[in-house]
Amino acid sequence: MRVIGASADFERWPWAWAAHEIAFEQLPPVRGFPVRQGRRVAPGWWWSATTGKLVHYGFGAMRTQVMLLDHDPQVVALACSPLELAWAGADGLPRVHAPHLLARLRDGSGLLIDCAGREGPSKRLAAHAASMAAAAEAVGWHYRIAPVPDPVLAANVRWLSGYRHPRNAGSDRLTQVAACFLRPRPLIEGVRELGDPIAVWPAVFHALWSGVLQAPLDRPLHEQTIAGSVDTGTATA
Repeated sequence: MRVIGASADFERWPWAWAAHEIAFEQLPPVRGFPVRQGRRVAPGWWWSATTGKLVHYGFGAMRTQVMLLDHDPQVVALACSPLELAWAGADGLPRVHAPHLLARLRDGSGLLIDCAGREGPSKRLAAHAASMAAAAEAVGWHYRIAPVPDPVLAANVRWLSGYRHPRNAGSDRLTQVAACFLRPRPLIEGVRELGDPIAVWPAVFHALWSGVLQAPLDRPLHEQTIAGSVDTGTATA
């Protein structure tokens, strides 16, 4: 199997070598993302709090997965379609596939992701899944087809993403937030203790985004949600 990476000119490398030597997360997409009629979300850019850089995405499901990866503490870098794998199928005919997303994980390994739609993975994705999983496993990486996420989780993370920029942390506000929530408690209780809610809420939301605080994001987020500092765990009530 070989890999095609995005650069000024396409380059082909042996996959087993390239997976460990090429920083694919720093490369642009292997090809542009077209605007397709009927899609609710056009191609665009996501500012990543993980890297401090813009990530170019192609459609709505890709944008959602970029957002979730940006929120994931195990992810240190991410990119959309920076490589395309090429191999020979069982019938001897050439096959190519560019996974929708690549994430670099804290342990140095990579994660390749394809985005499934509301109807599940397309026939093409399903046909390539086994080859992608085998390619990832061969170099110590991971592969998955990401389903449409739980709508409550996605809505909560989308809300928190609005506060992902470090400016919402303030100079020492995160330290104060962490100390205030050493004992898990309702969000509004801690916010009122910390001061003016208008000034405090952005820091609390940033803390929930960045992982300084933890709360059950698979439930609707509201002022009575129980949150706690990461070193104390989070109550589930």
